[in-house]
Amino acid sequence: MSDIRDKEVKIFSGNANRPLAEAIANYLGLPLGNMLVSRFPDGEIRVRCLENVRGRDVYIVQPTYAPAENLMELLIMIDALRRASAHTIGAVIPFFGYARQDRKTQSREPISAKLVSNLITVAGASRVIAIDLHAGQIQGFFDIPTDNLTAMLLLAGYFKEKKIDSPVVVAPDVGAVHRATEFAKQIPHSTQAIFVKRRLSPDEVETNRLIGDVGGKTVILVDDAIHTGGTIISAAKEVMRRGAKEVYACATHGIFAGDSLSKIESSPIKELVITDTVLKDRVLPDKIKVLSVAPLIGEAIKRISLHQSISALFEQKSEK
Repeated sequence: MSDIRDKEVKIFSGNANRPLAEAIANYLGLPLGNMLVSRFPDGEIRVRCLENVRGRDVYIVQPTYAPAENLMELLIMIDALRRASAHTIGAVIPFFGYARQDRKTQSREPISAKLVSNLITVAGASRVIAIDLHAGQIQGFFDIPTDNLTAMLLLAGYFKEKKIDSPVVVAPDVGAVHRATEFAKQIPHSTQAIFVKRRLSPDEVETNRLIGDVGGKTVILVDDAIHTGGTIISAAKEVMRRGAKEVYACATHGIFAGDSLSKIESSPIKELVITDTVLKDRVLPDKIKVLSVAPLIGEAIKRISLHQSISALFEQKSEK
């Protein structure tokens, strides 16, 4: 059988999450590509590829969360590899930033997710690999092949091993229902519930209605990302008020803006599980567990290179 190491594939990384890129390269049995990504004295980004990529299939691992330099690094690296005559350029974006404005909800608002999609395409990317986009329709903003992988099976597998008694999977808002449903399919004997929330401001949420029963059960809150923690903490407090035995939470992306970590630490959440899509200089509380998506991304790159199905990664039968 053909091996990815026979396909002249190269993996490169920006500065946003180099440990994840190294883990992906290690999973594939490849060395991490040699790319200079530094700064000029005036602070502008300097990029230079230090090895031959002519005719190669290359992948750049770079999440695009704030600051904006992370996005600029990705765009400039794509341009450098395109001008170096790479055959194809895959933008691996574990966390796709600027995605929360994916439509106009009020007058005079941008659709920043579409703008960023255009920038990545125009820069020269051949395809995009992302994980748990904020909204699935963002895939349609790209005019190049785009794979929206999900970490829900990875997260569900962790909780499945806990053998939780009387689990109920709760979506903290309507947008999380699909993810929570896919998650619940992997948890034996679980039920589901959903919160209907009212957002008061970008960082303030009022959770005002729960559809489903959590009394005497162990709650697992499921979401795609935790930014300020307002939604997940509010939901955790409410399910405990309604008689839940204990509450866990999980999300693919841990942004943890502002003082969210201290709020989570003092919240009723017993354990919060995230993945390593986002890397920041911070010390996480003991109640936060981090799982790696390197095998997931590595396997997707391998299957793309060998012209195999990616969807087969997620076609697991429910055990319920």
